[in-house]
Order: sequence, then C-alpha cells, then structure tokens
Amino acid sequence: MRIAICLVFLSAVITSLSSCSKSDNNDPAADLPEASINNVSQERTATAATFHFVVSLNKTASVDATIHYATVAASAKENTDYTPVSGTLTIAAGEKQAAVDVTVTGDSTRKANQVFYVQLDDAKNCKLTSAGKGTGTIVNENGLYYPVDNTGYTSANTYPGYTLTWSDEFNGSSISNTNWAFETGNNNGWGNNELENYANSTRNAFVSDGNLIIEARQEGSSYTSARMITKGHQSFTFGRVDIRTKLPKGQGIWPALWLLGSNIDAVGWPACGEIDMMELLGQEPNKMYGTLHWGATFASHASKGTNYVLGSGSFDEQFHVYSMLWKQDSITLYVDDNQFLSVSKTDVAGSDYPFNKDFFFIFNIAVGGNWPGNPDSNTSFPQRMVVDYVRVFQ
Repeated sequence: MRIAICLVFLSAVITSLSSCSKSDNNDPAADLPEASINNVSQERTATAATFHFVVSLNKTASVDATIHYATVAASAKENTDYTPVSGTLTIAAGEKQAAVDVTVTGDSTRKANQVFYVQLDDAKNCKLTSAGKGTGTIVNENGLYYPVDNTGYTSANTYPGYTLTWSDEFNGSSISNTNWAFETGNNNGWGNNELENYANSTRNAFVSDGNLIIEARQEGSSYTSARMITKGHQSFTFGRVDIRTKLPKGQGIWPALWLLGSNIDAVGWPACGEIDMMELLGQEPNKMYGTLHWGATFASHASKGTNYVLGSGSFDEQFHVYSMLWKQDSITLYVDDNQFLSVSKTDVAGSDYPFNKDFFFIFNIAVGGNWPGNPDSNTSFPQRMVVDYVRVFQ
C-alpha cells in the first residue's frame, strides 16, 4: 500500500514538473507582432519621384519595435534609376506602421519596366513574415520619349513639276487631331480574324523626337495596338506620296501603310478601292508587299500585287521610304525609289476603276489574322512601327 501511494505521488510530481517545463520553454517570440512590407508599382515621371513603402505590424506594438532595411538592386540600378537607402526604422509602442521612402530618378524614356527591392532584416520586438521584402516596380513602358536610330533611306524634299501640298513630319509634342483620328475596338477582327483591340491612347501611339510611334502590346492574354486614319481630316487624289518608316518584325505582326477610298461609307469595300503601299508579315522581315484591290461587290473582289525583297538586311533594321506615283488611270509603287508594282486602268477591265477619286490614309499594326497567322512563343512585345514623315506632292 505504501509503495502504491508513493508511486501515485511520484507520478503527480513528474506531471507537474513536465507542465512547468513546457511553460518555461514557450517561444518568447510567439506573442510578438509580425512585420511585413508592401510592394510599390508607380509610373516613372520626367522628374524624380518618391516610392513610399509601408512597413506594417499585424497588431499594435507594446514596446518600440526596430527593423533594419536596405534597398537591393535588380533590373533597376543604384544611383542610376534610384537612390539607395538603408537604416533602421522604429515602430513606436502603440503604433502599427512606419515608412521607407526611396527616390526614383526622373526619366521619360519608353523602355522595359524595372524593379528593385527593399529588404527587411534584424527585427527586434517583432518578427518578420515571408513578406519581408518589398518590390518596387518602376513603370517605364508608358514613357513618351523613344530614341530611334535615324539611319536608312531618305527621299527627296522636292520633285520637278510637283509642290508639297500636305505632310506630317511628327515634330510636335502630340499627334495632330487636325490630321488624324483613331479607329478603336476589335470590330470582329476587322474582317481578317485579327486579335488586337485598337485604342486611342499614348500607350499605343505617340510622337517622340520627330517620329510617330505605333506600338502593339501584349496585355495579359490580349493585344492592343493603334489604327490611325486621316478620314474626315485629309484626303487626296493623285500626286506623289512618300512615307519614311522603320517596321516591326515577329510572327503574327502585320504593319501596314495603306489608303481607302473616301466614299467607302457610300459604296462599301472593295468598290471604294484599296491601295496597300506597304504590308509586311513579321515572320518575313525582309519582304514587303504592295497591292491594289477593287470590285463592285465582295464576291467580285479582284486585286493586283507583288512583293519586294531586300537584297540584304530586313525592314526593321533601318528606315526605308515607301512611295506611290499616282496619276490619272495609273498607280506605281516604289521602295527606296525602286519601282516594284504598276497598276493601270486596263488591269481593272470589266470593273469600275476606283482610283481616280479621293483616298485617305491608314497607318496601323495588326496582331494575328488570316494572313500572318497568330503570334507564337517566339514573338516578343512590344512591337513598334516608327514613321518619320508622310508627304504628299501634287
């Protein structure tokens, strides 16, 4: 009996000691507030700007909490894209937040977005969570300055017997609404099962340093671009047209410089006529196409066209000039003053010849469609068409 009583007493003592041991070994950090830092994504501006990172506790600090912080370079570079900072911040007792400010250098250049980090460590009176590193994303992709190598072919400023009657040199700070309007939306693929949505936005069309930039982008699983027209603003019959342009490239990319008859709303396509001064399939960057389309109805549509292949290089590497000599009853197309297509009224025998009337310009980059096919894993974005000038001599 005495032995049994002793054993029961001993068991109770061991249980009590075990309980005390567990209590004494509780992690003292278990009740500490948890600290995290947010991410900041901000448009870059032409002048320096502040990226404001907030360090937050999940509950109010009972005593002063301190955390060391330091910026870490990634695609954004120290002292070029941002001013590096480091130090120790304090979240005072009774508070839940403190801030780290990073100055980002001013720059209006359109280029890839860049990132840097603010890393937290050495926390006292608090503990860091997995969100102990904040990402700063410098959004450069909407900058309105895009530097361009101007090398390439340049056309003459004058021609015997002709006078410059209209031009856009794109020398202003924005696209002229006297010359251009924008067609927007997808419009059921624009008759070609195209994928892009056209937008009236400086994200997709802007003027920079004497050039018009039309930009096709991938936006998640969708694509955006710009389609600019002079319809209702500028239209022309006959003369010489010069357009100096540097083209994009890539599977599924389809830039075009073309014209439609100004009477399209009345007679429809193809009766209005279509003049494709330049089309290019991005997967064939050294080959461009010129084509004229006509016909009383869609069912009777006819065309004549051909292609022009560069002897070396590709059309994205430097500027080339796409020209049209447009006379009564005939149209001739050129690349860098090399003739490659001629169409006359006799080619349109049996159908109304639509090319002796007013036409308007269209500049665009399509993405995907029946002719070029869709982009693939090798197609990079953004894709840009750069137009130095468009000139009409009559």
